[in-house]
Amino acid sequence: MPRMLDVSDEVRAEIGDEEADRLLAGETAPGSYDCTSCRTPGDAEQERTSTVLFIGDETAVLAFAHATCLPSQVVQVTEEQLRGAVKSITGDSAGAPAPQQPEPGRDGHDLAAPGQAVLGVTSGLVLIAGELHAALVVEPTTPIVRPGTTGPGDDFLPLLIEQGYMPVTELSALPPVLHGWSALLAMGQLHAVLQPGPGGGQPVAWWQAHQPLLVTDGWRAAANKHQQVLMFAASVGSIGRQPREDLLRDALDKAAANGRLVAAALPLSGT
Repeated sequence: MPRMLDVSDEVRAEIGDEEADRLLAGETAPGSYDCTSCRTPGDAEQERTSTVLFIGDETAVLAFAHATCLPSQVVQVTEEQLRGAVKSITGDSAGAPAPQQPEPGRDGHDLAAPGQAVLGVTSGLVLIAGELHAALVVEPTTPIVRPGTTGPGDDFLPLLIEQGYMPVTELSALPPVLHGWSALLAMGQLHAVLQPGPGGGQPVAWWQAHQPLLVTDGWRAAANKHQQVLMFAASVGSIGRQPREDLLRDALDKAAANGRLVAAALPLSGT
């Protein structure tokens, strides 16, 4: 039975026509697999399946995903992330428990001058209009000034509003989708938040984890169900490290009421 595989032009360009044709013919593609996004079983003979090529500094790994979770694409990762991908794909790390409330990642993208500020990123589930949604809460470690300026002040939220994020006064409705931005969820983990590239080119990382951010099964399921992640950004000192999701929600509500929160819905990465 032929495999129901999608091989994008960019994947074909990387692996070559011969290997792409062998995949499509079913010679080298597995019948069953664990989806590299949602980590649940898939069957390339029964459902549409995407080929996802992870490329590191020196090596590359070909993985498979439900087409409803990820499109066929090339994902640039670090060599360290790629080693983690191999463990994830081969099952070496299967069964490792994900923390209920991951610690903020303090190794994120630097918005202003190098060393000036780092973004703390926390994942959690947020209840809005009776449904749970996968959310990211982003808060810088220090005030962020507009590039090219110095002195006191915090331009973090105004800079994001200029990019299309909307001020939030209460968490009663979903924020609008911000097209061009996306969240890269691959290998069952969160790798980056992408923004439009210069001049409408390839998306680039606005925040990228040096080590993929672990997320819970519930968070991953909600992200795949809605095909998006809600990103909330708060000014420095608004949220802090919260050990539980109910406390995180309380902090978000207070930041919104104080006019210190912006948000957008980010589609799952389709680059």
